[in-house]
Amino acid sequence: MKHKKLAKELGLSDVYAIATGAMFSSGFFLLPGLAAAETGPSVVLAYLVSGIIVLPTMFSVAELATALPRSGGTYYIIDRSLGPMFGTIGGFGSWLALILKSAFALIGMGAYISIFYEVDILYVAIFLTVVFGVLNIVGAKETTFLQKVLVAALVTIMFFYIIQGVFKVFSLDIVNVTQTQFTPFFTEGIFGFFATVGMVFVSYAGLTKVASIAEEVKDPDRNIPLGMFLAIATAVTVYVVGVYIMVALLDPAAFREDLTPVATAGEEFLNWLPEPGGLILVVIAAVAAFASTGNAGIMSASRYPMAMARDKLINNRFANVGKLGTPHWSVLGTVALMIFFLLAFNVAEVAKLASAFQLLLFGLLNLAVIVMRESRIEEYDPGFKSPWYPWIQITGIILSIILIFEMGILSIIFTLVVSIAAIVWYKYYAEDKVERQGAIYHVHARLGEHKDQGLEGEMRNILREKGLRQEDPYEELVSRADVLEYDSNVSYSTIIEQASERLSDKLGHDTEKLIELFTQDDENTAIPIADGVALNHARINGKISPELVLVRIRDGYSQDKIEKSDGEEDEKLHSIIFFVSSRDNSGQHLRILAHIAEMVGSGSFLERWCKAANEEEIREILLRDERFIRITLTPDDSTQQYIGKMIKEVSLPGQSLITIIRRNGKIKIPHGITVLQEGDELSIIGEVEDINELKKLLNK
Repeated sequence: MKHKKLAKELGLSDVYAIATGAMFSSGFFLLPGLAAAETGPSVVLAYLVSGIIVLPTMFSVAELATALPRSGGTYYIIDRSLGPMFGTIGGFGSWLALILKSAFALIGMGAYISIFYEVDILYVAIFLTVVFGVLNIVGAKETTFLQKVLVAALVTIMFFYIIQGVFKVFSLDIVNVTQTQFTPFFTEGIFGFFATVGMVFVSYAGLTKVASIAEEVKDPDRNIPLGMFLAIATAVTVYVVGVYIMVALLDPAAFREDLTPVATAGEEFLNWLPEPGGLILVVIAAVAAFASTGNAGIMSASRYPMAMARDKLINNRFANVGKLGTPHWSVLGTVALMIFFLLAFNVAEVAKLASAFQLLLFGLLNLAVIVMRESRIEEYDPGFKSPWYPWIQITGIILSIILIFEMGILSIIFTLVVSIAAIVWYKYYAEDKVERQGAIYHVHARLGEHKDQGLEGEMRNILREKGLRQEDPYEELVSRADVLEYDSNVSYSTIIEQASERLSDKLGHDTEKLIELFTQDDENTAIPIADGVALNHARINGKISPELVLVRIRDGYSQDKIEKSDGEEDEKLHSIIFFVSSRDNSGQHLRILAHIAEMVGSGSFLERWCKAANEEEIREILLRDERFIRITLTPDDSTQQYIGKMIKEVSLPGQSLITIIRRNGKIKIPHGITVLQEGDELSIIGEVEDINELKKLLNK
């Protein structure tokens, strides 16, 4: 069954808001005092070290989410890399851990509201769960709008808070503050310090949850990694500087027992505000933090059952996307489970137990990068690649294992119980329903075992959906493509030979070797990619620019004449496209192939292709309209400014290029010293904003 995909409505600010909101709640507003009790003033360093330790997993998730932008984040990534059994563990575990963290955040929000109003904290948390659940059903854009408002309020107040706090600290005798407040630095020794690192590390765990909404992110190659980097920079700054202020200003003994240290420290330097202005600001920030964690948590958590249902691991109903464009059954299931935990358990204690499972997932995500890279799947094409591979992933795995053992025996038992329950579910419910094996089988294939062919096809579809990258020279490639016209009587060997000759001239490559590549019995043979269209592509060694040859047969060409055609019926071909690029850039090769397939798959392509009056019109059919413009130079309009100028003297917006000149019915390849003449037809390509700017200039 083909499931409806979620709309791509989320931009950079949405990614930043979700990632930032998922990191701020108890980690800053409740935990610092408790953590200081374990290690003393070195709690400041513990928050900094924890922020550094999360970087390997952040790099890994940024890479994986740009290569596999699908709902379900952690689940989907682990499933497609390590296989469905591990995916089931990751899916159920991520869903459960995020639900518990979100429920705990809403309990904390109720606690801060109760500072001013006498309310039942539990019922406030349940009410907020329902409100955020309804909002998540209404729409992702509406949910993230609220998220951006909450995070904007939180970040603004927190930066105001730490600026005021820093001024207060530096107004004191720094030497005296250091001696009295920061000595001894490690009150419980190095082991107490690392135990504290494990305790506060989970404060940053929400950073990776943005991967669960990757399917809904516009331009994920840019927005996911950049949003995560900005979020972690914000979190580390606020955590480290904020906790430093608390340690510097509060009595050590009182600080270690304080459950509201942010408010207590604020009373030391926000007392210049009208009473109780400082406390109100802190409470607003705390409420915004807990609300953003709860809201982002419900949104992210609901994508796990949706993704698992798509893959037949749970009931298919959870995969349904409603009329409002949201997975309403998954949201309802998430909200119902949150309310159950709120009513049946001490959420704070259970949420702590789930921290070890979060660390297990971090280790698996780092392992997933190694598996995906070593699988050598060509379709694995992340828009962001983790630096220092594989050492940073190995470091992330080792650190996750160390920190798991720092979490205590109960957390480890909880992780084992959830993992075993997930395996039992997979064995008895899902194993017979799924056929995929994951990228780990491609690693086995390098050792002579089978590989998962379905995964390659799935990732090929992802490439097609993601589209071209900014650096892909698609417009230039099409603009300089040679066009060959034939009638239906020509032999396919003649077409290949003449196409290879054209490509040989451009590439400086031996014609016979190109012919051999286009005719060998493997994936490079001509294959139908749309009605009336076939594609023959090859890759050669060395650094070359990609090149195209476009072949048109107006009256149709029998597929039976193409020896390697796998078509079952003798359908007529009107277009055969030859494409060559370098083996050194397989990702770009596949992206361009996917985009060509998308362009020729449009309903009007074949009609326009056959009716095109000349080579220029044939090329234009394959160009993206928003990145292309054709103008005719005439003394009667604004194009007169270009007449008589050499191309190198013409100033065009941005990186726009004149790719083809049509003069007196003939095609002329432009050079810097080519002088433009009246009547010239210019084909110009560029970025969308550059073409729009050019249109504005010409319309003045």
